[in-house]
Order: sequence, then structure tokens, then C-alpha cells
Amino acid sequence: MKAIIKFIVALLIAAVSLVTYWCSSEENEFTGEEQRVDMTVEQEIALGLQAAPQMAEQYGGLHPDQQAAQEVKAIGQRLVQNTRVRDTPYKFDFHLLADEQTVNAFALPGGQIFITAGLLRRLESEGQLAGVLGHEIGHVVARHSAQQLAKAKLTQGLTGAAAIAMYDPDNPSSRSGAVVAAMVGQLMNMRYGREDELESDALAVQLTGAAGYDPNSMKRVMEILQEASGGASGGPEFMQTHPNPGNRIARIEEAIQQEYPNGVPDNLVK
Repeated sequence: MKAIIKFIVALLIAAVSLVTYWCSSEENEFTGEEQRVDMTVEQEIALGLQAAPQMAEQYGGLHPDQQAAQEVKAIGQRLVQNTRVRDTPYKFDFHLLADEQTVNAFALPGGQIFITAGLLRRLESEGQLAGVLGHEIGHVVARHSAQQLAKAKLTQGLTGAAAIAMYDPDNPSSRSGAVVAAMVGQLMNMRYGREDELESDALAVQLTGAAGYDPNSMKRVMEILQEASGGASGGPEFMQTHPNPGNRIARIEEAIQQEYPNGVPDNLVK
């Protein structure tokens, strides 16, 4: 009897999680894609603003070099104001982090975008910096954070249901089933993470070109990231959250060909 009740409870939890996820569908006004999110744009903006100070603190705070910080802001705002991004409701701001060792850039939901000094000093041109910031803008307008939060809630509900259904207090080995269920949930989110990165690369190609930057500069950014990793792939590409930089170059070339079938104009900033 206990087993039946446990199974029913697990089934109800799974059903509620699935229904909630599949019913939270709306069209992204920027990309035109149908996606599942369970928060408003205003909530995204508020969440990003709330998290920004804590994220900056993890990287040593903001960089004291005001000239470099203003350059990052200027290029970021050029990407916003000279593209369709200016028509979105997001509040974009661009920050240079003090961390000289870490090679990273990231976006918080709502438009707070960060790049570490460790990555900035490796970049060789204005066009490359535009490519990095354009990629992060892509994450924001594509609402990747909101998507990931919705998926996380789904997988949390499903793995919780699986744990309840599998767990037997009289059989300690049943705990391994819950662990397996959790791993499946993690792998699901890793796969979506790869797709998000590739979509942001494609959006960055559009944004950089529209703002007057040569999108080919992004290919050199991928080479720089690969050099920063020492050429190590960290395991099979499928199992990585971020696609291997070398493999992303081919996808960037495809996006450039699609955006500029007659070739990239010569007058763009590299």
C-alpha cells in the first residue's frame, strides 16, 4: 500500500512539473522563437540587478581602470544603440571586472554584462571585444537565463518525483536510482546550454555587423579562448556545457555566410 501511495505522489509531482513547464510557452519578440519561460522581462531585469554586485565581488569587484571600463561600456552601447537591441525593454550595462587571471565573460538576465580583465587583455582589437559583448547580448535577448531557470524547475520536479518513486528505506541501494535520475536531469540542461551558446554566436554575428564591426573577428576570439585553455578540450565536446571553441569557429563561419552571402563588407571595424 505504501508503495502505491508513494508511486501516486511521485506521478502527481511529475505531472504538475510537466504541465507547468509546457504551459509556460511564449514567443520571443527578438528571435521569433517559441520558448518556455516562467518569468516576465521585468523580473529578469530585477533579478540581474540584484545579482550583479555579488557576481562582481566573486571576480574581485570592478576594475579601477576607468578608461578601460569606459571603452567596454562604449562598445557595448554601440552594439545596443545601432541594432534591433535598442528596441528591447532590457536595461543594458557593461562592466569590466578586476580579475586579471580568469578568462571569462558572462551576462545576467535583464542586461547586466561582465568581462574580466583577464579576457580583455588577451583581446587584440575593438572588433574582438565587440564580438564577446555581442555574444553576451545574444544571451540576454534570447532569454537564455529565463529558459534555463524554467528547465531547472522542470528537472528538479522530475528528479524529485523519480527519487520518491525509487527510494526504499529498507533498501539502501535504491538511493543510487535517485542519483542516476539527478544525473539525467543535469545532462539535459548541459545539452541545452550548448545550443544556447551556439545561438548566441549566431546572434553576435548579426549584432556586430549591424553595429559596424567585422564578425570575422569572432573567429579569432575563439582561437584566443582555445589558447587560454592550453588546447585542452576537457573531454568529449558533447559532455561540455560550452562547445569547444575550435568547433564553434565552423558554426560562426556558417552564420557569417548566411548573413553575408556576397561577402563581408571591407569597411567594418576589425
